Amino acid sequence: MNGRMLVLLSGIVGSTAYGLAHAGSDVDRLGVYAEPTERILGLRPPGESLVTTKPDVTMHEAAKFCRLTLRCNPSVTETLWLDGYEVCTPLGEELIGIRSAFLSAARVRNAYLGYATSQFKKLRDRGDGTFSADLRKRTEKHARHLVRLIQQGEELHATGALTIRLAEPDRVRDMGAWIADQPDRALVLISRSESRFDKPGVLPAVPDEPAVEAWLQRVRAAHYTPPKGTD
Repeated sequence: MNGRMLVLLSGIVGSTAYGLAHAGSDVDRLGVYAEPTERILGLRPPGESLVTTKPDVTMHEAAKFCRLTLRCNPSVTETLWLDGYEVCTPLGEELIGIRSAFLSAARVRNAYLGYATSQFKKLRDRGDGTFSADLRKRTEKHARHLVRLIQQGEELHATGALTIRLAEPDRVRDMGAWIADQPDRALVLISRSESRFDKPGVLPAVPDEPAVEAWLQRVRAAHYTPPKGTD
């Protein structure tokens, strides 16, 4: 990572945050950082994401993080709803404070149901459950993610809030195994979820982009160092 880069907010996400981790699970971290503003304004702006494995860390620069969250990308959105953080600066606290500004009805539906549907396609492509033990584990993992995404998307739609740690992780595990046996069982959950999304929810039609833009401009102002020799 760039030595001048500042992490604004970072926490543990994924199976550990959901309460689905087991002894061999990876610990995934995701966060948002700010590049020095003068670098962004230069001829060769830096990249907007930093990804490492062992440890598994994904960091998005502030502007990209905002764009992804405005699209209600589930894996990024959840970062603003964690129970706790390993890094949380004042600007990170401000970001958490405007987390509802990123939400909008159509984008939550498209993101969460869309991701759930993509998980279903992965399940369906793997046949009827008669495969190797390793493939079986991956299939159950996709099925668990499908169940979780549906639950979390419906919660956002109905309440405008997101609970990251699952209330009944064992039930989600059992449902994952049940769906992995016969992937078409997932169609029942997806159809039911579509019906729930069709009912009125609490989310606005459009996100509060001015609030997000104002936060991002505060980040830029806080991380700008004028070139030497200027007033």
